Amino acid sequence: MVVATMCAALVGAAVASVASAVSAKASYESPYGYDRTWNAALRLIRVDNGWKVNEKDEANGYLLFDYKSPESAKASPGSLELVRTKDDGASVSVLVQLPQMPHYHEQVLLDSLAAKMRREYGDPPAHRPAPAHPVPQDPVDAGPDVGD
Repeated sequence: MVVATMCAALVGAAVASVASAVSAKASYESPYGYDRTWNAALRLIRVDNGWKVNEKDEANGYLLFDYKSPESAKASPGSLELVRTKDDGASVSVLVQLPQMPHYHEQVLLDSLAAKMRREYGDPPAHRPAPAHPVPQDPVDAGPDVGD
């Protein structure tokens, strides 16, 4: 009885860990801005890999596609989402979800996107910090007026 309970607990833990790994998503911070990242991601999915794009919305930043792993001939659903950061044009978060695949497939796809952008656009633009608000200073007293 104790052995059966322990086996059931181990199986439950294994299923829970696999379920959480399968539902995980990978992310990448792209320093290339929204437009360049969107264009590169769409070309990576459709042109470079030949995967079918089922739905795309550039304004809202997502692609739904059929992912085909080199390890399997069967397609599985995938999504790629671009999230704009608060600094307009600075960086973009790219999220990939391949719920029926192991997590490393998502990371390989993001690594391919990063390599593609570096190859096509060169090194990422340097991040320019927001201008600091100057602190007003008291005028410097030059001493006693000469003509007084």
